[in-house]
This record gives sequence, C-alpha cells and structure tokens, in this order.
Amino acid sequence: MPRKKNSAKTAKKTAKKRGRKPNNQVKTKKLPDKSFKVLMVATEVAPYVTIGGESQVVSYLSKAHVELGQEVAVFLPKFGFLDEEKYKIKMLHKGLKVPTDDETTPFLICNVKTAIHPENPKVKIYFLENQEYYEKRANVYNYSDDHTRFALLARGALEFIKTGTFVPDIVHCHDWHTGLVPNYLKTVYKKDAVLSKISCVFTIHNLAYQTSGFDPKYVSELEYDDGKSDVASLFSERLNTQNFLKRGLIYADAVNTVSKTYSREILTPDFGAGLDKLLLELKGKLFGIVNGIDYGEFDPATDKLIETNFDLKSLKLRIENKRALQKEFDLTIDENLFLLGSVGRLDQQKGVDLMITVLRHLLNNFNIQFVQVGGGDGWLSEQLQQLQQDFPDKVGVHPYTNFTLPRSIFAGSDALLQPSRFEPCGITQIEAMRYGSVPIVRKVGGLNDTVENFDSIKKRGNGFVFNDFDEFAFYGIVVRAMEIFNNKPLWKIVQQNAMKSDYSWEFSAREYIKLYERSFMLKNKKNPQEIAIENLLS
Repeated sequence: MPRKKNSAKTAKKTAKKRGRKPNNQVKTKKLPDKSFKVLMVATEVAPYVTIGGESQVVSYLSKAHVELGQEVAVFLPKFGFLDEEKYKIKMLHKGLKVPTDDETTPFLICNVKTAIHPENPKVKIYFLENQEYYEKRANVYNYSDDHTRFALLARGALEFIKTGTFVPDIVHCHDWHTGLVPNYLKTVYKKDAVLSKISCVFTIHNLAYQTSGFDPKYVSELEYDDGKSDVASLFSERLNTQNFLKRGLIYADAVNTVSKTYSREILTPDFGAGLDKLLLELKGKLFGIVNGIDYGEFDPATDKLIETNFDLKSLKLRIENKRALQKEFDLTIDENLFLLGSVGRLDQQKGVDLMITVLRHLLNNFNIQFVQVGGGDGWLSEQLQQLQQDFPDKVGVHPYTNFTLPRSIFAGSDALLQPSRFEPCGITQIEAMRYGSVPIVRKVGGLNDTVENFDSIKKRGNGFVFNDFDEFAFYGIVVRAMEIFNNKPLWKIVQQNAMKSDYSWEFSAREYIKLYERSFMLKNKKNPQEIAIENLLS
C-alpha cells in the first residue's frame, strides 16, 4: 500500500486521531530550523549488529535524521563476527588510548574503524576495536565482564570525540550499555574544552534492563549504587555493582522512553523497576517518543519476502499470502478460518505464558488457527511445541529467531497477538498493521499509543484492546475480534484502518530533534521560561 495513494481526507482523519500531521502536510513541511551534528552511541545498529529492536531504531532514526538535514554518525563496538570485507570497514584511527582509572593499567589501547552505512550512505559508522573485549567474543552480550566492555565503549566514544574526527552537538545514548556516557561527560570531562559543550540525550528502550549480571532491585546495602559516586575503574569489582542505566538517567540532559504511555507508567511502582521515585524527581526532563517503522522497507506493495504484493486498493490479493502461510506451517488451507499470529521474543514480558493458556481455551472451542515465530525462553518454547503437538492441524510454531518468516505472518495472518505485561513501545504491532494484520493487544505502554480499539458503530479504530492482564479479558477480546472477522464488510474496515495508520520515522525524528533542541538549550544555560516560549512557538 504505497503511502502516496492515501487520500488527503483519510490522512487528515488518521493524523487527527493519532496526534500526528497528515501525510500530505508532513511531506511539504520545511526542514527544522536547527541542524545538529548527532553521535549515536549504541551496542546495536542494523545491519551490522541485530540482536533486538534497538538495532532497527538506531538505523531507521539515523536515516530519518539525515533526510531532515541533520548530520549523523553511529559509534558501536567492532565485534569479531563483523565481516570487514562485506561492510567495507576501514582503519581510521590507530592507537586510541582509553583511560581506565586503574593504576596498574591506566589505558586500554583501541582502534577506531569506519564504514559507510550500506542503506544510508550519509550516515557515518564508527567502530571501537579492541581484541580482548570485542574481537575475541562470539556474542554481543552476557559475559561476566560486560560492565568493563560497555564502560570501555562509553569512555572510548568520548575519547574518540576528542580526536576531532566527528565533534557532535548532541550525543544520543541508547539503553543501559551507554549509561556511563552522560556520567563521564558531567564528571570526568566537565572541564574539557570540547566535551563540556556537548549535550546528552539518553533513550530508555526497556527500563527492566538496567545493568548486567545482577538485579539492582535486590542488591545488598553494601553494594547499593546511589548513582552519584565516582565511576569505578574499568577493572574494579565495584564497577560490576554500579547501575549504568540509573547513572544515565541522573546525568543526561534529557531522557526519553520509546512511547508516551510508557514514560508515564514508569513513574509508578508497578512499572518503575525500582526507579520510580528517582524518575519522579527527574520528571521534568523525561519525555516519550514512540518508535516508528521504515515505510519504504515495510511495504506490502513491493516486499519481495511475501508471496503476493498488495496494497489498499488491491486488498483482495492479500488472501494469497494467507494461503501461503497456512501451507508454510502445514495447516488446513482455508481462507475462512480465523488465523492468529505471534511474532517476537518468547518472554514473560510479552505475555507469552498468558497467550499460550488462552490459546488452549480458544483452540478447544473454536475452529481457528495459530502460527508463531521467534525464539527466547526455553520453557515457553517447550509449551508452544506442546501446543502444536496437542493441536497439530491448527497450530504451527517456529520458536527460533528468523528474519523472513515474520513478514509472511504480517502479510498472511488475520490478527496478531500481543498481550504484554508491559511494553515500552513494541514494533511488531506497527509492522503488522502495515500489512493488514489486525493487532490484538493489551492497553499498556506503546501498544496503547499505537492501537485504538475498534468501534463497530463509528467504524473507528485499528485493532482490538483489552485492559487487565488475565485470561478472561484476553479471551474475550479475541472472541470479539473473531466475531467481527466473520462479518467480512466490517472486518475489511478495521483492516483498512490498520493499514492507513501512519507511524513512519519522519514524525518521530522530528520529535527527537525537538528534544535535542531542548537539551542543547539547557546546556547553553537558557532558562526554563525561554525554553517554554520557544517550544510553544514551534
């Protein structure tokens, strides 16, 4: 469904409901007045390192920024599995001395290599190379010395800036792995002629992950980290008990989560992961900006990974993708059966345990189908495989990571299940809507910000939403969706509403630019009244 085919009237209505500019207005709006040089510091960026959703966010946001006139570079570790020939990675700076604050080994010697992003040539990529901590590791995460590895990344990024190769106005840090960047900026480098002028934005992709190797909620008083003491040396045992995410929150000039609802939820004990009181104190610099997707890549009209291309005007062709999906999972090929899908990490956060329980009731009572793709917790994988054994004609599962099957599920399933306990943003529901798979979600976090419960009277809404995390609520909303599915004219309306929803990265990028502007003004000592006035004028 090419976006340019949406009518102006439809775009205006959709934008008004979502609080976004209609597509036709976004396209003609001038570039932001302020152009920033932005250095993204992250552990993942597609296509180089793609473990979780962060990799897509960093990549697509960087692309959207350069299209809006910003100058963007990304700084990440040079992991050993990266193919230097494939990505044309070249040496840029040899012998970067990164301080460790350890008397015995005062410096670690690193290299900085560079590449041009294969999909976004205007985005510069810088890799921090170190044999011991990155090159010799088979995985990205889950090592006993992760604190040292990511403290090295933070300190290395700042020492790289000092070389003058790329001096940003804004350092944009992503998740706990980069939480020491703002900490070092405000303490160790506060008098540095270059670094002291740089403002820092810190993005929380998931507050539940604050550090590595232990849960800070259950740490002893002796190991408690107030977040304000000096950062321990890179080889100190004390570094292993310092909360990187907490320090990022305290020292960053601005903090955001990846949806507006989640930014409010984390101020409460239920969602705050032990940091709700701190976040309440920092509320003045906490914001929510919902993630988006790349509407060029995720386009059912051109996607080569799906069986048959289609758009809003050729929605009838979508049925071929449903048949192909049923065939792929060895299910009965019948377009009239309600086909549910699930894509993503097998994790209790995602409510997978609740989903499996409710599916048993649904499969016992209705002639429906279910397909799944995504790896994660072993016990959840086992339960899914047991579900398939119990309902072999109705269930197909692939409990492993896969990069092509999700598109088939988006394009072929009737509805996508996402009953999360909490959800900072969620991307799969947005991707599913793009392909006409109607999301069935819990009213939480970014799911609440992107999915509106369908009103069959007003014909409004792009999905189905339930409130309480329990079997009855989830079961009830799936049955409601199934009943509307059986009313083909009504189902077509909700399906079209989903496909018309606009969650492109351009809008989100503009919101980030506003956040950069705010943090930049704060760094340059503008008072709150000036900032408030300028925000109102913008």
